[in-house]
Amino acid sequence: MDIDDILREVDPTFHSIPQEKRDLQELTRAWIAERSAPELLHWPPNNLFDRITSQIKHQIEKVEALTGDMDPKTNFALIVIQTELERYRYIVRSFLRARLAKLDAHALHYLSTDTLRARLSDMELAYATRHQALLHNHYLSSFLSAFPGNLQNLNDAAGGISMIETPDLERAKERFPAL
Repeated sequence: MDIDDILREVDPTFHSIPQEKRDLQELTRAWIAERSAPELLHWPPNNLFDRITSQIKHQIEKVEALTGDMDPKTNFALIVIQTELERYRYIVRSFLRARLAKLDAHALHYLSTDTLRARLSDMELAYATRHQALLHNHYLSSFLSAFPGNLQNLNDAAGGISMIETPDLERAKERFPAL
């Protein structure tokens, strides 16, 4: 339980806020948190992205239905709906780009343990696995095949030094010392 949960329990207006608005607020919080964190955070729970995707599809259908009408009031409503649609799409794209950038940079790290794998969505897990396999095959065909067999692993930890690159948590602590 965090502070948001406590505030929701004591806030009498919480249940009067429409689900779409709560979903947008939750998505925005997840987006800001993901962009600020040095490591991948857990995938948003409670099918948030399914609901957001459904809302985006509904808005697209609404835009298509209103497009043929030449009424000035309808055109203004169409502009407002399109603006809201673009805001949703921007936040979703930016959130996913931030996650994919972290995943691309540290794929072996996130695939190394079950705890870290649990942070990924099913699609991200499939992407990271396939990405890492392609990268490993590329390295094998480029230069790793010239090395002895015991030196061809990308996740070697010989000599007490891990070859798996991890997110730089120390740099994050320097940037945000209060945390």
